[in-house]
Amino acid sequence: MAIGATAGVAAVGGIALSAQAADGADSSSSSDALAFDPDGYTELTTTVTDTDGDDKEVVYHFWKAITYVANPVDEDYQSLNVSVPVKIDGEAVDASDAPILFANSVGGYMPSSVADATGIGGGGMSGGGGMPSGAPSGSAAPSPSASNANGNTNGTGGALSTNQLLALAAGYVVVEPGARGRTLKNADGEYYGTAPAAIVDLKAAVRYVRFNKGRIPGNTDRIVSAGTSAGGALSSLLGASGDSKIYAKYLKELGAADASDAIFATGAWCPITDLEHADGAYEWNWGTNDLSTGEQVDQTVSKELRSQFAEYQATLKLRGLNGFGTLTARNYDEYLVKQYLEPSATTYLKSLSDSDRETYLAANTFITWSGGKATFTWADFLTHVGARKKTTPAFDAFDLSTGENNEFGKGTTETRHFTAYGLKNDTTGLTAKRLDSDIPEMLNLMNPMYHLGQKNPGRSKHWWIRLGTEDSDTSLTVSANIAAAAAGLGDDVNHLYYWDQGHGANTDPGDFIQWIAKVTGYKKK
Repeated sequence: MAIGATAGVAAVGGIALSAQAADGADSSSSSDALAFDPDGYTELTTTVTDTDGDDKEVVYHFWKAITYVANPVDEDYQSLNVSVPVKIDGEAVDASDAPILFANSVGGYMPSSVADATGIGGGGMSGGGGMPSGAPSGSAAPSPSASNANGNTNGTGGALSTNQLLALAAGYVVVEPGARGRTLKNADGEYYGTAPAAIVDLKAAVRYVRFNKGRIPGNTDRIVSAGTSAGGALSSLLGASGDSKIYAKYLKELGAADASDAIFATGAWCPITDLEHADGAYEWNWGTNDLSTGEQVDQTVSKELRSQFAEYQATLKLRGLNGFGTLTARNYDEYLVKQYLEPSATTYLKSLSDSDRETYLAANTFITWSGGKATFTWADFLTHVGARKKTTPAFDAFDLSTGENNEFGKGTTETRHFTAYGLKNDTTGLTAKRLDSDIPEMLNLMNPMYHLGQKNPGRSKHWWIRLGTEDSDTSLTVSANIAAAAAGLGDDVNHLYYWDQGHGANTDPGDFIQWIAKVTGYKKK
């Protein structure tokens, strides 16, 4: 069937696109609601500019907005897109055994829909605009943390759309799932996208892909997830919680496919996660930094939360990478500086020309540059970053004002406390002395650290984790703890920080695509 429509030219994530509809195949209805229709695609052509600046013309088959559960609550969000390359620069590509990049577009734990997408990379996807790939800290784009509902670096124009397009040009299959989010309400005013809806939906989408092995092109045993911010949290959670039984009742209610929801590898950028401990981690990291207004946060609250972090970190008994030893609140600053921050600064400075390096060092005298290496103190690093993004508490606000408070809403209750400390200091007039009884379960369902602590056998064994050094949407310890926990279980961990980059940065997308090929053992046919 000739489609005949022609899409315009757009720029997505810094990569030029020129989509042109061509001949596709007629969709045919299936007796099985969860059977993927191999012929239900549209053939499109796009031009992808790779990280070397070279253009690649990619012809691909595109399946749009396929509902991935038998009993959807909202099909607008519980659907996915599939993109499969068939020709790259005129040469036929066989993607039947290619890795599958499973790239969610969740930002701020908000709803994410692929229903209006016009092709790969998020064209028409909901979720809002975000910080572009590699954007420096201080960019005008909104921060995509849960506390800022407008941000989303995976959707239109964002960092993860770069990953998706580069993956397609590398010959990989790309799956883009939608998911319910925290702001969705039905006619009765009930919230139906709060925890654990997003992770349950993404698990159901993984199950759909695995269930359709042989119908959906690609190697369903080589699914690699990707996400940023809250999407990075969900990607981490997918990786940590593969086949965990605690989601069974939720997946059954949706009529999810009878298949595994384990993934092979995890890509997570600036994950906003471990939420029940995030306030303490944030204050440990940024507690002495002023807000952008120049005001200092309540230091009594900050110190109490820092103490909570120290207690929590001690219970984890995590060992740092490269033989550092047990990570504690007392030595975590040293660990971050030596393991991540100085190497990050060194890599950045080495990438500069001699004159640019001299200029940067002259403007940042806290760095000692000697023997081709950067050294500095934790205190000077904090001064260099400057203003913190969030007040205190950063996540479980006393006035129930954050996106995370909304994420743990239930029924017609828009926001709830999810920490005892937040509830104890509530300023909204609540009289409850204890957290709602379901909160502990919700926290386990939403926290990758819980599953890593359980040594979940179905977890991902390969981890790609990235964070900007100036990202004060979260604590630098959050991703470092995930990395340490995974490495402590013997998993392959590739974790680094981007120097002078803010929330949502993705400055090495080409390396991520090569990493996928390496860990999956894939060689393009």
